[in-house]
Amino acid sequence: MEKFSSLFTDEFWDNLFHIVTAWAITTIPALLLIFFIFIIARKLFRLLLGRLRAFILSRKADDGSLEEEKRINTLMDILKQTGMVILWLVFLMIILQEFGLDIGPLIASAGVLGLAIGFGAQELVRDIISGFFILLENQIRTGDVAIINGTGGSVEKIELRTISLRDFSGVVHIFQNGKIDTLANMTKEWSAIVFDIGVAYKEDVDKVMDVIKEVGQDIKEDETFGPKIINDIEVFGVDSFGDSAVVIKARIKTKPIEQWNVGREYRRRLKYAFDAKKIEIPFPHSTVYWGEEIKPLKLEVEELNRIK
Repeated sequence: MEKFSSLFTDEFWDNLFHIVTAWAITTIPALLLIFFIFIIARKLFRLLLGRLRAFILSRKADDGSLEEEKRINTLMDILKQTGMVILWLVFLMIILQEFGLDIGPLIASAGVLGLAIGFGAQELVRDIISGFFILLENQIRTGDVAIINGTGGSVEKIELRTISLRDFSGVVHIFQNGKIDTLANMTKEWSAIVFDIGVAYKEDVDKVMDVIKEVGQDIKEDETFGPKIINDIEVFGVDSFGDSAVVIKARIKTKPIEQWNVGREYRRRLKYAFDAKKIEIPFPHSTVYWGEEIKPLKLEVEELNRIK
């Protein structure tokens, strides 16, 4: 006990005071400076990303298309995430070095550990590699409407590991990039709405196709819907003979994501045009046969008149 108490002499406390004072004078200001530089670097990085995005968007402003804007937003999100990870790693390594730790062996150990994790986390590596090629090949962008593994919706977020998709009901679906088997982009460069228009067999199909073209030209000249349409309506002709209708196929090309708005308005106008031209839009009919022995709906007219 005496040996233990002899350690805490005045000389010990004086040395400890000098060590703490020296550390506070040299290290704390350095840590504050490093933290201040990190805050400034993060703000500058975000500012540069914003300026870069605005500059790129201004260069493509004359195009008038949303395609490049969606691709730029997607790439900027990935660049922001990657840059912030790098900044944090550099900041933490500098802090550790300031505390007297040799980061050389730490970096080497991290490399070996990363290699071991890579073998153990092959699924994660596969997701990241697949996400990289999805971005590199420009398969899909934030804001697109896509069908992934049979699920359709609007692309809300694209990351190196996952893609977030929100369907029409508002449900968010998360897909691992490495497990995406089928990907259909419905809004890349241009979109289209396809019509299967059924009319009665008694109608003159040439006359019907003329009405379809007239309505297509009318909506293309509309101030609201015209700018959304790329080409004139394409009428391909009689596509099939249904059970109760002759089916005529047509298509309107539109700007991305506008096909559904244009399609709903076109169907509304076509219905009014068919009504005005007395063109019948048939619907399936069913006849119930009761057999010869069961005739519950048969009325004896003469007997009914006699009772009256």
